[in-house]
Amino acid sequence: MKRILIICTDNAANSQMAESFLRRITFNRVEVFSAGIRPKNIHPMTMQVMKELGIDLNSHRSKSVNEFYHDRFDFVITLHDDAREKCPSFQGSHTKIHKSIEDPVKVRGSENDKLEVFRRVRDQIKDWLTEFVERYQLSK
Repeated sequence: MKRILIICTDNAANSQMAESFLRRITFNRVEVFSAGIRPKNIHPMTMQVMKELGIDLNSHRSKSVNEFYHDRFDFVITLHDDAREKCPSFQGSHTKIHKSIEDPVKVRGSENDKLEVFRRVRDQIKDWLTEFVERYQLSK
């Protein structure tokens, strides 16, 4: 079974969404983990926008990349430029992939403005991961 680690800065939004989408898109045929360089609690809007698609993140928790330092992965994916720059090296042979995606947690504005950014980022992550799964044939 392939193992994938998805990293963002806080493990509060992008990587949490990506972890859930990858599990769903691959029908749990891969082991997926997410972590942050500086983990913080999962953002409430992350929970909200995922729930809109029927994905419940209540059992998720924010994790540090340090928890996975000794693990081996087939893919290590960073979803934010800051995460790529500060990502530690992981053991073994693996494919590193970077996708620069806006961090919705850092957006300022009204609650509606923030919510729209969270939705846009969620949809961007879902679309990109669908292509990723097809490219690497991970759903078979």
